[in-house]
Amino acid sequence: MKTIKIISAVFLLSTAAFAQQDAMYTHYAFNTLNVNPGYAGSRGVTTATLLHRSQWVGFEGAPTTQTFTLHSPVFRESFGAGLSVINDKIGPINTTSFYLDLSYTLKLTTQAKLAFGLKGGGNFIQNSLNNVTTQNTDPSFFGIGNSFNPNIGAGAYLYKERWYVGLSAPRFIENSFTSNGTGGVEGEKRHFFLIGGYITKLTHKIQFKPTAFVKATESAPIEADLTAMFVFNQKLELGVMGRTGDALGFLVGYNFTDQLRAGYSFDFSFVNTTIKYNAGSHEVMLRYDLINPNKYKIHSPRYF
Repeated sequence: MKTIKIISAVFLLSTAAFAQQDAMYTHYAFNTLNVNPGYAGSRGVTTATLLHRSQWVGFEGAPTTQTFTLHSPVFRESFGAGLSVINDKIGPINTTSFYLDLSYTLKLTTQAKLAFGLKGGGNFIQNSLNNVTTQNTDPSFFGIGNSFNPNIGAGAYLYKERWYVGLSAPRFIENSFTSNGTGGVEGEKRHFFLIGGYITKLTHKIQFKPTAFVKATESAPIEADLTAMFVFNQKLELGVMGRTGDALGFLVGYNFTDQLRAGYSFDFSFVNTTIKYNAGSHEVMLRYDLINPNKYKIHSPRYF
């Protein structure tokens, strides 16, 4: 029975690595550059963000993801530039991605801006599937080599101080996962992302900040993450997240200064039996705005 469980776990993890190709985040609203290059430079300052996610904690071979993004406005804020680095490990497969992001912003009104972005880079895929022992010969475990898959993407990002909406496809090219283009394993699938967020004042000290993240890809149901955050005194943030047909999560964040924010989230799946064998999924996030207070004065909070 133990052997069957191990084989089932490996099958589950390797299948997820090829089907769910983009890592999921409960802190998606703080990881926008990863999916939409139009976001580059939109905060008006140089911003660095670190995020770590441990999914299905306690389940051997479960996914773990680390993300680093850095972006800034350039050339009088008409252009933005950014860097995205993602390391995603699931079972015997490890994917490391490097992408450069460029954006150009149009001022539609005195407050509304529309940015168009381009993303370019690639994924380094390393795996040890050939070392996995199975009871029967499985063609999915053969013909899969380490590889580098280049890719490009694009996005549009419309925003004002208190709301935003964006549409993007960060990877246009549907690369094959196999070294020779065969082997029975499907390649990458093109993903489309729709994002949006808004913040409004409830009382003098409390604000409400709902956000949404909708994902669509071929041969898979549309999935949406919906989050409701409450902001207290522009310092403490508490929220709840629901992922359609999959998970429920809770978030907490704190703005230590105008430059430094930290956050933590916990989510768990409620549609399958995996919750019986793990301690849920955890994320930690750290964001820092590189501001020289002698040269730059913050005129308003940066909500997104």
